[in-house]
Order: sequence, then C-alpha cells, then structure tokens
Amino acid sequence: MDTSHVHPNAAVLRSVYADLSCIAEYVDDDVVLHTAQRGITGRPSKVQGKEAVLAHERDLIRLTGHTLVMDVEHITANDEFGAVLGILRAHRDRRDIAMPFCGLWRFRDGRIVEHWEHAYDPLLLDRSLTGGAEPVAP
Repeated sequence: MDTSHVHPNAAVLRSVYADLSCIAEYVDDDVVLHTAQRGITGRPSKVQGKEAVLAHERDLIRLTGHTLVMDVEHITANDEFGAVLGILRAHRDRRDIAMPFCGLWRFRDGRIVEHWEHAYDPLLLDRSLTGGAEPVAP
C-alpha cells in the first residue's frame, strides 16, 4: 500500500484497529470513549481516561476469548476527525460473530481525545459477547 498520501491520523487508526491493546499509545490522558452499548444491560455509556479506555478494550478482547478481529474496510481522517468502517469478527462459545461497525474519532494535536463506538445492533452484540444470543451475521 502506498502510504505517501495517508494522513498521520489515518495511520494511527489503522494501528489501533490492528491491535486494540495498543490504544493507550495514541490517546490523551483524559480521553473519553462512548461505548457501543451506551447503558444497555447496565453497561457504562462512556469511559474516561487512558487506563479506563485500555481496560475497556482489553475486556472486549477477553469477552471474545482473544478471537476479536476488527476487519477494517475504510478509514478516513484529517487533523480533527477520523472514521473507520468495517466488520467486527469473533468466535465465542462455538459461534461466529460478525457485525458491521463504525468508529468515530476526534483528535487534538495528533492525539485521540474522544471515540464513539457504533455497532450495527448494540444489544445483539452485547448479548453475543456475553453468551445471551444467537450468532450475529451482517
């Protein structure tokens, strides 16, 4: 891939989606993450701070039994914002999970300061990750 015309924030997002556990390298100390579940089944609607965001991502990876793949289809970014479209894929309890997602990101001085997770069906995704639903497919 020719990276000579890739915005630096797009490269950051590609790195984050390749390995969610590296997110702490790119976020501001006071980052805010608005969760896909946004209060579903008592889950928090947002998490704040670098350590809390990292813990949130590690929990997502753990819930999928370390099978989570964020299959990125499109990334666009400029100095202020980024958007990522793709398919979240995982395998849990002998079931495959595949669901479209859209991640929206806000940057300040090259650091991530805010992130909104969007899953096509947040309730179904939550149930799939916690073992309460049939497998999800796009």
